[in-house]
Amino acid sequence: MNSSILKKYADLLVHYSLDIQPGDKLFIQTTTLAEPLVREVFRTAIKAGAHVEYQLEFSEAHKIKIDNSEEKQLNQPPVLYAHAMEHFDAYLKIMAPYNLVENQNIDAQKQRKHKETLKPITEHYYKRTANGSLKRTLCLYPTQAGAQMAGMSLEEYSHFVFNACHLFDKDPKISWLNIRKEQQNIVDYLNKVDKVQYITKGTDIQFSVKERKWINSDGRTNMPSGEVFTGPIEDSVNGTVYFSLPSVFEGHIVKGITLTVKDGKIIDWKAEEGQELLDDIFKVPGANYFGEVAIGTNYNIQQATKNILFDEKIGGTIHMAVGQSYFQTGAKNKSIIHWDMITDMTQGGKIIADGKLIYENGQFLI
Repeated sequence: MNSSILKKYADLLVHYSLDIQPGDKLFIQTTTLAEPLVREVFRTAIKAGAHVEYQLEFSEAHKIKIDNSEEKQLNQPPVLYAHAMEHFDAYLKIMAPYNLVENQNIDAQKQRKHKETLKPITEHYYKRTANGSLKRTLCLYPTQAGAQMAGMSLEEYSHFVFNACHLFDKDPKISWLNIRKEQQNIVDYLNKVDKVQYITKGTDIQFSVKERKWINSDGRTNMPSGEVFTGPIEDSVNGTVYFSLPSVFEGHIVKGITLTVKDGKIIDWKAEEGQELLDDIFKVPGANYFGEVAIGTNYNIQQATKNILFDEKIGGTIHMAVGQSYFQTGAKNKSIIHWDMITDMTQGGKIIADGKLIYENGQFLI
């Protein structure tokens, strides 16, 4: 892989996304496949004055752990990760999968038990990212597994990933600062809104966002980014929503999800593929309420790749996440689940805010 583009990527992650300052403690978590990018991030962060530590996982590490652990082992929280989430200043998670469906056959109950063990750490993580004491960025290093899931060659997929991050622009940081400015106009408008309605094929759903804070996702917490999001008033969501884009959750591909919602609670759910997983997910406390509503704005991404980091940012889509809220929005739902579900808005989709049409066919009108 081109070393110059990785150096450009590392520079963007360290100096823009994480805004590393001298003395910052940075924790990097990824797989061994991402070593070329980790080397460049490590080098760039050290030069910026950071103290850097890292965790590189091998193939099927999570599956081996869940398959072979006894209950007392599942009850033991990961010491290094817990320490980093409590004490480090910055956290970089680099997705670099060996196999995107390697976990689909693990024991679901043991998986839930593991997530319950992580819950206190996860809640602490959400609180620190909300109050700004932990700078975090989620990004991706292209691998054969991701390329295969996306239906591309590795070369094609790498170009797709780097283009989504604006790494082919002369100065990616300037590009993301311009995106921040453009999206701030949208956020400023939506922060004055009460009622929002999403309408498209199979979808007519409305909710209140009164006094909730819309977030400008501009490449600092995710890279790539390109979305605006908030959390709905928990009991205000009503209607039906159809999610037209497929997704992968816990190693399972799920397609054609339809959710029916009354007073915030999901009361009926159907999937064209993956019904059993949906049935299982909605048994988890908090998963049958929405933690996030959002609009994708990255028009450099125009195809679904079954990777939520990219698919939820597709320009011309909306998404809603069941489960855990982002506390910085003022939302309150808690769950060990956070699952973003996406639908296309380019074919007649509309967003109405307080009775006014503000978005049509995948484009804002404001």
